Amino acid sequence: MRAGEMLELGRRAGIGEGTCVLDLCCGIAGPGRYLARALGCSYLGVDRNEAAISVARERSHGLPCVFRTQQVPPVPAGPFDVVLLFETMLAFRDKEPLLRGIAGALDPGGRFACTLEAGAPLTASERDRMPAADTVWLTPLEHLRAMLQEVGLTVRWEHDLTAAHRETATSLLRAYEADSSAISAEIGSTETGDLLTAHRLWVDWLSSGRARKIALVAQK
Repeated sequence: MRAGEMLELGRRAGIGEGTCVLDLCCGIAGPGRYLARALGCSYLGVDRNEAAISVARERSHGLPCVFRTQQVPPVPAGPFDVVLLFETMLAFRDKEPLLRGIAGALDPGGRFACTLEAGAPLTASERDRMPAADTVWLTPLEHLRAMLQEVGLTVRWEHDLTAAHRETATSLLRAYEADSSAISAEIGSTETGDLLTAHRLWVDWLSSGRARKIALVAQK
């Protein structure tokens, strides 16, 4: 996501001074640290990757941020005013337990802000083509809305980011292709091939309408 898109999503979720924010699967917490700096909040970022959490801590000097190494789910108990999930909904095959945990962690009136790769589940042939397909679980947008409603969360704002996401994926693909020899020397030819294949598929799917990128905010 672009910085402006993250900021818009944070504002739509009501992040500001005095809000308590949980960022799930935060990685090195670039978006979370950006929102904490730009909007002000009390922030907890969790991720199962210890190395990523270490980087997040190192880069959060002077910010009201705390980080914890944790598998998700379960979701930290809270209560929180806002729960964030950026660029990771795709990786959860069974999304309902995650959404129930998020709903349970929110105060009444709390908001869940996320991004979603929306579309029908991959076919067998698509899964064969996509590297690390066990982390690619597309969900139709209407199905996610229904799951949110079932756990007590109602969508209050929704925005289609497909065009911008396609541009970003295309730019990354071109950069990776141009630097593929150097990348291969660092991570290996097989991994580099997978990187290029995955980005080519995403560019194709986002261009053809096979997948859409959606940002939304749902309220408890």
